[in-house]
Amino acid sequence: MQNGVTVAGGNAYGSEMNQLSNAYGLCLDDDQTIYIAEYSNNRIVEWKYGATTGRVVAGGNGCGNRPNQLYCPTDVIIDKERDSLIICDYVNRRVVRWPRQNGTKGEIIISGVLC
Repeated sequence: MQNGVTVAGGNAYGSEMNQLSNAYGLCLDDDQTIYIAEYSNNRIVEWKYGATTGRVVAGGNGCGNRPNQLYCPTDVIIDKERDSLIICDYVNRRVVRWPRQNGTKGEIIISGVLC
C-alpha cells in the first residue's frame, strides 16, 4: 500500500498562502516547483519543493482584465525558452504570457479564446 503526500495546500479552502481555492491546472518544472492555477483566487501560485506556503507569481490582484490581473485562470504551463508562464485566463477569454522572474503583469498572446 502506498500513501499520498500533500505537496501544496492541505490547510482547508481559502486564500492564505498555505491554502488553495479551486485549484485547476498545474505544472511541474525541472526543480520540482509546482505552479497551480487557482480559479477562485484569480492567481497562479508557485510551491517550491518542500515548502509549507506558496508564493503568488501571477495575478493575485483581484479579478479583472488589467495586465496585472487574472479572472478565473484554469491552466498554466511553463515556456522554458522564454522563462515565462503561459496562462489560460478563462473569464477574460485570453491566453497570457507572464515572466516567471519578478513578473508584475502579463502579455496577451491570444485573445477571444475560451480555454
